[in-house]
Amino acid sequence: MTFQKPSHTFTKIHLKALHTNNFKILFALSFTVFINTLSFSQDIPKKGKSINATVKDSLVTSVDSLDVLNTSEKIKDTITSDSIKPKKELLENIVKYHAKDYTTFSNKKQKLYLYNEAKIDYGDMNITAGSITIDYNTNTVYAVGITDSTGTYSQKPVFTQGSNVVEPDSIVFNTETQKALIYNSKTEQGEGTVISEITKKENDSVYFIKDAKYTTASNLEDPEYYLKLRKAKIVPGKKIVTGLANLFIYDVPTPLGLPFGFFPQSETQTSGVIIPTFGEQNTRGYFLQNGGYYFAINDYVDLAILGDYYTNGSYGIRLENKYKKRYKYSGNVGFSYEHLITSERGFSDYATSTIYNLRWSHSQDSKANPNSRFSASVNLGSSNYYQQSLNQINAANFLNNTLSSSVSYSKTFQGEPQVNYSLTATHSQNTNTEEINMTLPTFQGSVGRVYPFASKNGSKKGIIQNINLQYNIRGENRISTTDSLFFKKEMFDDAKIGFQHSIPISTNFKLFKYFSASASSSFNEVWTFKTVSKTFDTVERETITETISGFDAFRTYNFSTSLGTTVYGMFNFEKEGKDRKIKAIRHVIRPSISYNINPAFDQYYDTYEVVSADGLTTSDVDFTRFEESIFGTPNKTFSSSMGITVSNNLEAKVKDKDSTATEDKKIIIFNNLNFSTSYNFAGDSLKWSPVRVSGGTQLFKNKMSINFGATLDPYALDNNNTRIDTYNIDNGGSLFRLTSANMNASWSFSSKDGNSKDKNDNSEENRQRGGRADDLFGVSQDFSNQQIQEKRGEKEEKPSEFYNFKIPWSFRVAYAVNYSNSARQNEISSHALMFSGDIDLSSKWSVGGSSGYDLKNAGFTYTQLRFERDLLSWRMNFSWIPFSANSSWNFFIGIKSSILSDLKYEKRRQPDIQL
Repeated sequence: MTFQKPSHTFTKIHLKALHTNNFKILFALSFTVFINTLSFSQDIPKKGKSINATVKDSLVTSVDSLDVLNTSEKIKDTITSDSIKPKKELLENIVKYHAKDYTTFSNKKQKLYLYNEAKIDYGDMNITAGSITIDYNTNTVYAVGITDSTGTYSQKPVFTQGSNVVEPDSIVFNTETQKALIYNSKTEQGEGTVISEITKKENDSVYFIKDAKYTTASNLEDPEYYLKLRKAKIVPGKKIVTGLANLFIYDVPTPLGLPFGFFPQSETQTSGVIIPTFGEQNTRGYFLQNGGYYFAINDYVDLAILGDYYTNGSYGIRLENKYKKRYKYSGNVGFSYEHLITSERGFSDYATSTIYNLRWSHSQDSKANPNSRFSASVNLGSSNYYQQSLNQINAANFLNNTLSSSVSYSKTFQGEPQVNYSLTATHSQNTNTEEINMTLPTFQGSVGRVYPFASKNGSKKGIIQNINLQYNIRGENRISTTDSLFFKKEMFDDAKIGFQHSIPISTNFKLFKYFSASASSSFNEVWTFKTVSKTFDTVERETITETISGFDAFRTYNFSTSLGTTVYGMFNFEKEGKDRKIKAIRHVIRPSISYNINPAFDQYYDTYEVVSADGLTTSDVDFTRFEESIFGTPNKTFSSSMGITVSNNLEAKVKDKDSTATEDKKIIIFNNLNFSTSYNFAGDSLKWSPVRVSGGTQLFKNKMSINFGATLDPYALDNNNTRIDTYNIDNGGSLFRLTSANMNASWSFSSKDGNSKDKNDNSEENRQRGGRADDLFGVSQDFSNQQIQEKRGEKEEKPSEFYNFKIPWSFRVAYAVNYSNSARQNEISSHALMFSGDIDLSSKWSVGGSSGYDLKNAGFTYTQLRFERDLLSWRMNFSWIPFSANSSWNFFIGIKSSILSDLKYEKRRQPDIQL
């Protein structure tokens, strides 16, 4: 970029000696001066017109007087095309400049002055400043701020070229060489800012700085920390290469430094090394943890390979992968493998073990395909993985006793009727018993409801037109195994395969205007590929069960009908002239009665004889060859039963405490209060089933939820605690005998209205690992992976950094109690209280904890205490698990920014694996 001197465009007038008198000479001289002086008037806009914000520079092409042809001569070029390319014009782009107060050109100094909100645009370069001066002699641009009447320096220059932005106090820029000197600049580079006294811009892609500061602090006037860069080279958007650099904290130098440094500044994800954490762990010796390499495969997929190594030979490998395609799908895969060594070879306590864990989460965007869907949620591995792993991120999952997985694909075929099918693989693992149940896979298909007698106009009236039927099929390959046989050949030996077909037929209709009636019947057919045959061995005196491979099937059917209605009741307490607090109570009752018939299918049952030891007494034992069917066995006993259910809902309308409220407030007394029982007409004894009572409510503005249940048995017990066909009231007892009861309550409240939220928001991570969505079992201690997480939203009133006169707090509590009395044990089987909370002592200090108390065994449960200090650009955490087999503590301090995430200090005491 070069600014052409305005004088180059002016026609020069050459004076010749004139033979005339002095007056004419004086007149000619005066005229010449006058013409040369006013020739600059073309730069001045016409009177009465304002200066446009964008002015197209007319000085684009240069015309030398020696090159101007005589206008009277016409020369025709005989060369149609020249092989020599013309020279590039001095100005490749249009220069646009603007100033609020004035734009002045000095012919004597060949300078253009722009003042107040000055701006210059040229190609991808833009300069804004309070004052800009363009020197045409040296092709230099000077940009500075302006000082107002109060002495405040404002409108500092902002130099923008491409995506690079520099904010200095002043700048000198050469438009011809594209070089610049920048004074007291602040330049954003990635997540950080470079503050430099003098910056030399070599070209569009290289800057040299001296005695600069690199920081990620938000307060650039007084950063709480920075890296002092004696000499450095900046390639915007790519890298910063430095010489000697060391850490300053509030302008106080520290011995932490490097002889040279490299800071990647890529605007896209880039592969690179992950620096490990070092330390010492009890009996394993010194270690390097969480070190590895990050692969930025492409814009949709990445991969991190991490490893741990201990000097006693233990090691661990982890793979973390994330993928996402907008409007298609997203997910993550994680695999962990650890080889653990206890003590040293040759000692009596020497032991080795391996643990692993596989996690996979996949979700499909609803916009991807409305007729098919694929999803996955997998969490499987060693049963003792969460208990033995020392990865700090697993601290919140230490108490997990179940692992579950599900991978499913479903497809819908639109039409009349609609057809659906799905394939699902499931996994359920009890980490205490190490039992594993899997279905590989489960197939389900269905044909939508068909109304064969419905009218063509679409409306269905009456019992006949509402008759509908559909077809369902379900097939499973069910596997039961243990942790030691998982994914081994033996786990498939006892696999059970079966199919179930069902055709339900139902209808519904109104009865006596207020009653809703329904009737249904279902035909079921079960296929199995393994049956059993039983005989009694008189020698060994045991029953011998033989498995027979081959196809077999049984068929059943049943019938049911129901009748129900809804009753509304309103109890109004308002009276004229009285302003009562309780206005009314609304009671909704939904009673229903059902009748079910299940025929007996004796044809599927056989018998075998059992001979007593004396060889004389024999007895017949019934069995069915379908005992190992995964979809149950045929019904042997005829059943004709009636079910009774009553559901209740109670709400109250009360006076609102807010005097400005225009309507009364509604509160919930009972969300639900349900009673259910049944009577078997075909039973020979114990015809009544126990009464089941369940209910739930919400208190304290719906912040506390309570759910309860109880089982009431009308029959008495004999001396052996066995149920007998005698009512309890006839046996000298009460009408019902309470056999079991349970209640659980959860309360989440805080200093502000609304539900509280965990500061670290680990709920999604905890769910993926099979844990709780809340923090009642604690939170992850892997603070190095949470440096970039921000705290909760800004508070409405920003408190003092030293004392918070309105201390924000949140508290979560869960209570559960279970009572058992089925065999006169009359005991509390479990009684526990769990709680967690957080308190912000100031805007920077917060403490929290998670714990519980076993009220039955009188002892505290798994406990975690947390302390956090927000150090602006830094973060400090301390987590402590004081007791249990996972007792440990972890201290961490580090920079929040991911670009300097390796600038940290971490000290931990890990659990003793021998415990």
